[in-house]
Amino acid sequence: MSNAPSPSELRRRLTPMRGRDPQEGERASTPLELLFDLIFVVAVGTSASRFAEMAAEGHIAKGVLAFLFAMFAICVAWISFSWFASSFDTDDWLYRLLTMLTMVGVVVFALGLAPMFHSVDEGRHVDTRMMVIGYVVMRVPLAAQWWRAARQAPEYRLVALRNIRWMLIVQAGWVVFGFVPMPLWLTAAIVVFLGGCELLIPVLAQGGANGTPWHPHHIAERYSLLAIITLGEGIVGTIGSSQELLGGAAGDQWSWNAVAVVITGIGLTFGMWWVYFMMPFGTLLQHRPTYGYLFGYGHVLVFIAIAGVGAGLHILGLFLEHDSHLGQAAAVLLLTVPVAVYFGAVYSLHDVLIGRLDPLHLVNLVITAALLVGAVVLAALGAPISISLFLTMAAPFVTIIAYEAGAHRWQTEQLERLAADS
Repeated sequence: MSNAPSPSELRRRLTPMRGRDPQEGERASTPLELLFDLIFVVAVGTSASRFAEMAAEGHIAKGVLAFLFAMFAICVAWISFSWFASSFDTDDWLYRLLTMLTMVGVVVFALGLAPMFHSVDEGRHVDTRMMVIGYVVMRVPLAAQWWRAARQAPEYRLVALRNIRWMLIVQAGWVVFGFVPMPLWLTAAIVVFLGGCELLIPVLAQGGANGTPWHPHHIAERYSLLAIITLGEGIVGTIGSSQELLGGAAGDQWSWNAVAVVITGIGLTFGMWWVYFMMPFGTLLQHRPTYGYLFGYGHVLVFIAIAGVGAGLHILGLFLEHDSHLGQAAAVLLLTVPVAVYFGAVYSLHDVLIGRLDPLHLVNLVITAALLVGAVVLAALGAPISISLFLTMAAPFVTIIAYEAGAHRWQTEQLERLAADS
């Protein structure tokens, strides 16, 4: 006699997708969301690794373009799912199965990164077929989730149907893009156009982030967890790039430069983590929910910068192994640029959300920029690369020292002001 549940039992185990309470207490990320993030970071790590290899061969411009394209697609897919989950996650069997299908799409997308980077490197038609298949597989289950919300949550029916319509229209565009050969200039133009359409979907469907019952602290936690995991990929890249420098499996050929790369990778990653968690994004979103769209898509730069730092550490490892066509200054520059982008993006998000520009932030950014420029200049002058590495590692600690020395008081005052206003 079979113990399998009957169709009626399966239906009873489904939770109506009515929309979550945005004021729900103790709202934390689920184990499924954590697994989802880990799958996505595989694609992030693959993109960073491919970029590092191309850049080390001297193909910096092509590598940057391929890396930005891949990371943009990864971030948009992750953001779309995470905001939906914050509003409608039921965690029943159907929701889990559709999420698993999305993960399958991520894996297929990651498998398509190698041919895409290779085709860009060769300068011929960009081979995005596998990436497009994976991307569409990621997005179609999300459209199915929206369809479920449209049927079960009448107050969000219009928003859900608009999301489905615009999402499927843009996916059709990506399919044409992936499977119709075209010159590089047209490829670039279509990428910009379709990328812009992806960013406009929330605006066209729901007026930004305000048409669904998302949870501010849950969203902030989701972003912080992806930031942590992506930062962890930087540590993995550091270890991988330093393996040969430390004597391979034997580990008997230690050098000062190898030690400097390891220390820089860990110190820089830790400093970037510390700075990110100084920013009370959950509280800011609670007081200023109309800035949800800016917060959500503004993080694309943050995630790209974090992945870029991991790639930069990998590039330095290849440079020190003499497995690179780059000069010393170029290798250091490919680390300092994403570090600069990271701090510019995090500071900008914080000050825009808080509604005030802290003059001390400008001072911090100027000192940080001076350290990063100094690292590149010293590398160009032929100074030991370890000096440039330690200057780069010191960059986040400018902000950390200022904050711990008293700058946190200004932030506290501004949060009290926002609480009173709201």
